[in-house]
Amino acid sequence: MGESRRGPLRSAVPSNVVSPVRRCSRTACGRPAVATLTYVYADSTAVLGPLATYAEPHCYDLCAEHSARLTAPRGWEVVRLADPSAPSRPTGDDLEALANAVREAARPQQRAAGAGGGNARTVDPMEVARRGHLRVLRSPDS
Repeated sequence: MGESRRGPLRSAVPSNVVSPVRRCSRTACGRPAVATLTYVYADSTAVLGPLATYAEPHCYDLCAEHSARLTAPRGWEVVRLADPSAPSRPTGDDLEALANAVREAARPQQRAAGAGGGNARTVDPMEVARRGHLRVLRSPDS
């Protein structure tokens, strides 16, 4: 009695037709969506943010290209919310700090003594040479 004469229930839509990836809402664009656009009509504002967790009926999912080219009607403001999960691009300050760190690492070991700051190491009279954190010491006999 638990079985149907037609066999097990099957979905009306084959699973290979429905994609689990949300697509761009723009007509004839099949690229995957990366951002969600919604409107605040009372404030004449279009809000573009990260892809919403669920598809909402009054929101539009956009691909990277369409979200980058988004413009609003005259008199409207576009608010672009930053995606915290997206990798941030390095700024000029970040690149300059990296270049300074590379230059500093390439200098000879005497840079600390030449800096004249309070952080300069005291020179051990027994120390002959230094390579990184290793030191070569004179024999106590000599």
